[in-house]
Amino acid sequence: MPHLTLEYSENIGAFDAEAILLALNESLAASGHFTEVDIKSRCVRRDAFQVGTSSEPRAFVHATLAILSGRTLDTRRALSERVLSVLKAHFGAPSRVHRQLSAQVVEIERDSYAKAAIEPSAV
Repeated sequence: MPHLTLEYSENIGAFDAEAILLALNESLAASGHFTEVDIKSRCVRRDAFQVGTSSEPRAFVHATLAILSGRTLDTRRALSERVLSVLKAHFGAPSRVHRQLSAQVVEIERDSYAKAAIEPSAV
């Protein structure tokens, strides 16, 4: 835990997905709330999307951070701000496309979450 899903519109422009995922994971690890090996992140490109109703070019990047339940609102807020800060660093440069960046922390019910970590064998 946690799971981070980065969704983005196909018109956001070129970016290095591996670099941004690494930056997000490093930031989350530095928060002190997670063990580094437990942070899992991925990118999902959205080819079909609409931002508002205008025909003006608009794009979005949204990060959903799913964590086990039980953390305070202040902690969850700090984590979403931490994620948003990384997004701003990677997508904040002006472009011809209006961009919206957002981050949300959602809780996974601790009592129903199951996980298995399988270490590689030393053969």
